Amino acid sequence: AQAGHQLAILLGAPPSDAALPDLALDSLALPHTLPVALPSTLARERPDIRAAEAVLHQASANVGVASANLYPRFSISAGIGSERTRIADIVSGLNVWNIGLGLTQPIFHGGELRANKRAAEAAYDAAFASYRETVLLALQQVADAMRAVEHDAAELDARDTAAREATAENAIAGERYAAGGISTFALLDAQRQALQAALDRTRAQADRLADTAALFQSLAGNWSDDSAR
Repeated sequence: AQAGHQLAILLGAPPSDAALPDLALDSLALPHTLPVALPSTLARERPDIRAAEAVLHQASANVGVASANLYPRFSISAGIGSERTRIADIVSGLNVWNIGLGLTQPIFHGGELRANKRAAEAAYDAAFASYRETVLLALQQVADAMRAVEHDAAELDARDTAAREATAENAIAGERYAAGGISTFALLDAQRQALQAALDRTRAQADRLADTAALFQSLAGNWSDDSAR
């Protein structure tokens, strides 16, 4: 039942939809070529990477806002010169601003603005670490999927060869049995081996299809035959 629900979701249908199409294994086709290597940029479209990247961008923007807030907002009157107040004093971190200045916001109350900046920087560092971990995990998943696909290709070739040989042996056994050259047991054993070899080939084919689908999923579907060129 769970497998049926998953299949329905993959086909864009409600999990409760009972009218799912019958899919024959032979009707499923693999890409014409499977990649030896893929550019890492293909994985960037993954939802987890996009989400982590958005958090990182927001954290970076917050650092910029916190840094901008460190600069005081005020209006300078003509009296600033008569009081001999230097501009350097304005940006030196004074806690009191009252010489020829019309303040529009609190300035450095108890180091609050600096603390906000440090907090924003710490949040950015955490977001960057999370982004880096997300990207590395995604690339590992892609690499694992590619290795599985490569292994599946070799396994399917071996199983296909074994199935063809077992089918040929079964045909020969049938001819020999008809001529009285072998026993019924020997014929049945040849048939069993041919069926087992065909089953092994089908399993290998299914594994390759499943792992190829996993590769597509690890790249968020962002891959075509041209991607490996």
